[in-house]
Amino acid sequence: MAPQPDCPKYATAGIAMRTYYFDMKDTIPTRDRGGLEFATHAGAIEHSRDLARRLRHDPRITDRRLSVIVVDESGTEIHCEPVYPMVASVSISDSQASR
Repeated sequence: MAPQPDCPKYATAGIAMRTYYFDMKDTIPTRDRGGLEFATHAGAIEHSRDLARRLRHDPRITDRRLSVIVVDESGTEIHCEPVYPMVASVSISDSQASR
């Protein structure tokens, strides 16, 4: 039987897809009720990084504590991606080099 044209690429190749949820968390978590399917944890984590980059440029987002939490279909948190990563602090050697 030929694969249906509307089937996801991985499903037709026999790769098991898993549902991942992308919760938003600052002081109060906001649950993702729909989720998205990915073949691997790595694909879901990369999506969370892309989502964080897009949120970072949204002027409506003002809470610097906001993170995207990746949760697998079993309910296990597998990754936390900060929307606003911490700015790297200047090391002692860097500050001494500028003297």
